[in-house]
Amino acid sequence: MQSLAIAGAAVALPGFAAATTGNKSTPFRLHYAPHEGLFADSAGPDIIAQIHRAADLGFRGWEDNEMRNRDAATQASIGAALKERGMQMGVFVAAWPDWNAPTLSSGDAAQRESFLAQIRESVEVAKRIGATWMTVVAGFVDLRLSRDYQMVNLVESLRQGAAILEPHGLVMVLEPLNNRDHPGQLVTDAGQALLVCQSVNSPSCKMLYDIYHQQTSEGNLIQNIDRCWHEIAYVQIGDNPGRNEPTTGEINYRNVFKHLHGKGYTGVLGMEHGRSKPGLAGEEALVAAYRYCDDFEA
Repeated sequence: MQSLAIAGAAVALPGFAAATTGNKSTPFRLHYAPHEGLFADSAGPDIIAQIHRAADLGFRGWEDNEMRNRDAATQASIGAALKERGMQMGVFVAAWPDWNAPTLSSGDAAQRESFLAQIRESVEVAKRIGATWMTVVAGFVDLRLSRDYQMVNLVESLRQGAAILEPHGLVMVLEPLNNRDHPGQLVTDAGQALLVCQSVNSPSCKMLYDIYHQQTSEGNLIQNIDRCWHEIAYVQIGDNPGRNEPTTGEINYRNVFKHLHGKGYTGVLGMEHGRSKPGLAGEEALVAAYRYCDDFEA
């Protein structure tokens, strides 16, 4: 039944046709945030044009993992475009881990200082683009240490990072990563992230609940969202399997969005996924899927 409903929505293309004719589409209920490339087929390669395209389609947020690697002028232009269109800036990655060796788990002083230096740089990036949240991850396990010692090392690094961010009202969000896609990660499920955030005990260190990762790692999404609710500051989206737009996998995103809306979530939902189809047809399918899932009271 769900696939038939989506097929019908795709024919009507709610929001997409209106934007094509130059009219502004009805904003979505929630602040879904596309990223660079999702609307490049209709808007072209320029990221500012893609932001305006997303706004015309009704999207109310924007996400950019690579923002810290962009030059300051581009960051400022993106921030201005988002402000012009009344869109919330979502996360960018504040500190990239070493994907080949333990980082925050090891307690290594050089690794910790590298992390903190990236956090300091991210403060200026956040100011340019009007961001509040930035992503951090724990990185690989250190097989030479017990898990308890590793978690202590992680908590201490995050405490020092939070102390940098607190005076600026900024928040790093700790993202658990599933072990299927990222084998060997220290923090893989929501309960672990909850424990770390409560141990750090700072308004500048909260949890990123990535629905794709958490469905892969543990499932039981709605109940686990409730268990972690007081530490969740940011949500990301992606269906499983495939990591494409909602309705292409096994997750009932219509119910998940309804639950988040009912709990009063007003933050950004980062669309950290690809498209199930290429070209303009892929854009249309993506918009139709979000229109269907966002209509959770129907």
